[in-house]
Amino acid sequence: MRLSVLVGVVALVVSSAAAAGEMQAPQVTLSQVNWAEAALSLPNDITGRPEREFLQINAQTEKRFPGIAKSSVPVLLPIDLAAFRADVAAGKSDISSSDKYFGPFRPSKFFLPGPGGYMATFYLNKGAGGLDVSYRKYVEISITGAAHVVELDGPEHQEVFSVKEKDLEDLYPGIKRVLHEAHVRYVFERFGVPYVVAIQCYDRPVSSRYMSCKEADPVAVKFLRMLATAGGTPQTISKPQIDLDRPKDESDFSYFSPGYLIRNSGYRGEFGGRADYHVYARMRFPIANPPAYVKSQSFMPWGDCYRTGYTGRRGKKGASYSCKRNGISLVFDESAAVNFSYPWRDNFCEQRDFLVGECPGGRGHQGQDIRPSNCTLFNEGADRCLPYKHSVAAVRDGLIWRTAGNLAAYIVVNTKNSFVRFRYMHMNPNYMDSEGLVSGREVSEGEIIGKVANWGDFENGTSYHLHFNIPVFTNVGWAWVNPYTSLVLAYERQIGGRGKEIGPGDPVPPIVDPPPVILENTARSLPAAGVQLPPERPETAVNAPEPTPRIVAPEKKRKPARKSSSRKRKRR
Repeated sequence: MRLSVLVGVVALVVSSAAAAGEMQAPQVTLSQVNWAEAALSLPNDITGRPEREFLQINAQTEKRFPGIAKSSVPVLLPIDLAAFRADVAAGKSDISSSDKYFGPFRPSKFFLPGPGGYMATFYLNKGAGGLDVSYRKYVEISITGAAHVVELDGPEHQEVFSVKEKDLEDLYPGIKRVLHEAHVRYVFERFGVPYVVAIQCYDRPVSSRYMSCKEADPVAVKFLRMLATAGGTPQTISKPQIDLDRPKDESDFSYFSPGYLIRNSGYRGEFGGRADYHVYARMRFPIANPPAYVKSQSFMPWGDCYRTGYTGRRGKKGASYSCKRNGISLVFDESAAVNFSYPWRDNFCEQRDFLVGECPGGRGHQGQDIRPSNCTLFNEGADRCLPYKHSVAAVRDGLIWRTAGNLAAYIVVNTKNSFVRFRYMHMNPNYMDSEGLVSGREVSEGEIIGKVANWGDFENGTSYHLHFNIPVFTNVGWAWVNPYTSLVLAYERQIGGRGKEIGPGDPVPPIVDPPPVILENTARSLPAAGVQLPPERPETAVNAPEPTPRIVAPEKKRKPARKSSSRKRKRR
């Protein structure tokens, strides 16, 4: 069985792919901030040079938005500035906590100003200001003002509309409404700075199950009408610099070229990957301890071919099958050697239904799936890996952006060289909640922030892996880019050795066969639906020993066990 998998993988090399290339820094356009114009938008009683005027307003608004003076661009926020300043002057005690200054909106704990600009998020207080929506969960609105934008050279697959509200056009000449990557975005320039107000939504009928763009629109419009200049500091904006130095020593690490997907695994089978050699940010690797493997979760052994159909038998360990898309021989065993060995394989833009502007087909996989060093099986007959065996680390110093209960966690970085987001998926959201991995928490590079898991919409809802994304700020706001090359460089630095790129026609190294770990004491180690980590905080050093999961009684609201069968997998 191992041999058939190896033959299938070697056969992939003959398909067309991007030629090998050198790593590159992305192209950026710097904002030309007109601070004098911005100063004119401040209250009339604040006078003097722009530096002094913003110094005065910062001294007041930082009482609610700490660090606002760090922003390299004027900060626009939906705030009744006159009422807020009056209460500051009166010494009111609730200025740092009351939401009365923000109309129907409520500031979240996420506010990140810095050399790259700023990003802030607010929640909609449902029913306030006549803005009631059908969506039963929270509605979060983000606003970003940027010191620079990343110029992407690929397709964007967006819909752009003129704004019909004349007062918005008067306030923000040239403002556009953009539907892009499941968000409605209002894009405008003011004071020479690009700003974007965005709400995640779907261009579908109104529903309680998701936020429709029809209901998101009036929320965004109300938000825009309330914006006022609230702070920032005039400063020099310099071009971001990314260190592209790679280790000189060779290693056994190897990887297929970026954009070189498994044959016919792209969207609809008609589109390929994104051959992107850009490194979008300096970072550490997100799996705490090497080795690790960037691998497809859908078109490799145990994968479900993501709604494209398969031939053969799945559901029994060791069974042979293949995806109809390419006929490559697979085996129903998540611990198969090819899943835990080099070379890496790009899976950005692989077949998915998610909107991705950088993908040639406009849809696909939004990031990279990463497997940790090995697989632990309950016993010899098990076909899938047990969760919580490997640690996940913060890739940079930054601020967490995540609402409790959310499946995704972002680390947002704002420095002179990086204004970027990093997104982690498939960790246990209950664990993240209990550890305080929510908006407003600062993390340090290398800090352990969770465990590799298999959480889709519920535990065991996907395979054992970490999904990792990088969004960067573009002329339509935050957009997904291919993190593959950024991960290659981060991994090379982690292991201290340079990898070998495998292009079309290049020989493929033999697959090393790492045996899975088989638990010895099966009576005590059976991972029922309620495996959780110990309640104490995880280790903070990447080389610290891995804690052992404990078994707890499953919660009553947990999905029935049959929901986690191999026939229903949700992958990203």
